[in-house]
Amino acid sequence: MSAPTISNSRTITVTINGTTYEREVEARKLLIHFIRDDVDLTGSHIGCDTGNCGACSVIVDGTLVKSCMLLAVQADGSTIETVEGLADGEELSKLQQAFSARHALQCGYCTPGMLMSATALLRENPTPSEDEIKKGLQGNICRCTGYWNIFEAVKEASGQ
Repeated sequence: MSAPTISNSRTITVTINGTTYEREVEARKLLIHFIRDDVDLTGSHIGCDTGNCGACSVIVDGTLVKSCMLLAVQADGSTIETVEGLADGEELSKLQQAFSARHALQCGYCTPGMLMSATALLRENPTPSEDEIKKGLQGNICRCTGYWNIFEAVKEASGQ
């Protein structure tokens, strides 16, 4: 008698930036690897694989998450927003424009996560105080900018 076969993969369906994808994925595949490798959206970055840096932040069903801390199969049926979905065609979002105008990036590695965290913050609180901006971005590490220009860009995007 042979042992039962255990499937190590599963078919999932997700909608990312308005496009629906159906793929078979290994049960252990992280959402960030699914987004980057299976769907070829490489704007979100892999920084630490421990949830500390925030470079992989995306919005899943309206909630900001670190995609290195979520399995792709856990996102089955979800709507996901990545940094690629912020612009309207060639027109950058108000937040992206503010990041550019305020020089809120240097190497750019943390920028996708910062943009997604700031997007989630501004949706929840369109006119955050400086302390609320700092709290909203605290899960993101930047090694280049010193953060000040990032805070200023978020304030500018909020109309302050």
